[in-house]
Amino acid sequence: MNITVYCGANTGNDPEFIKKAAELGRWMAEHGHRLVYGGGNSGMMGAVSHALLEGGGKSTGVSPRFFIKNEEVRDDLTELIVSEHMWDRRKIMIEHGDAYIALPGGTGTIDEISEVLSLKRLGLLGDVNKPVMLYNINGYYDKFFEFLDNMAAEGFCRAADRQNAIEVTCIEDIERELEKAGGEDPTRNMLYVK
Repeated sequence: MNITVYCGANTGNDPEFIKKAAELGRWMAEHGHRLVYGGGNSGMMGAVSHALLEGGGKSTGVSPRFFIKNEEVRDDLTELIVSEHMWDRRKIMIEHGDAYIALPGGTGTIDEISEVLSLKRLGLLGDVNKPVMLYNINGYYDKFFEFLDNMAAEGFCRAADRQNAIEVTCIEDIERELEKAGGEDPTRNMLYVK
């Protein structure tokens, strides 16, 4: 399965972030999942990709040309797709994913996972279930989930739409959600898709 992973180019302040990113990369390699990510070699991106590649896993990095010029991209990826712009990068990463996971990261990570949540809400991720998960390591995404709950409470999204943002806190949670991937998507909103 192709798993698109969104995460920061920084390590963050909690050592558990890097530890869990590496654990995810190793687990993906062991279970034959392909990593689709931003192609970076530093921070959380570097941790997940290094562990995956070290474990013999396959990877697809998607990077805008200006990151490559600044040598911010790994040179040992299974596949590198070069985009012209950040918005092209996001589109390619979405198209290649069968499931999506956001590890801790900054505004770019929030931007990317929010776009996927919006597309899922609109029924634009395709005919099958593609889980959208936020890996809530040591409560990193607690405030984000509170914000989504408030959004639903204030009437800016349906409760069913709020449920599309799946909280996972360990590899076992991720495994459980991936078991649901590929089947019929019970949350698919057909209003916008003909």
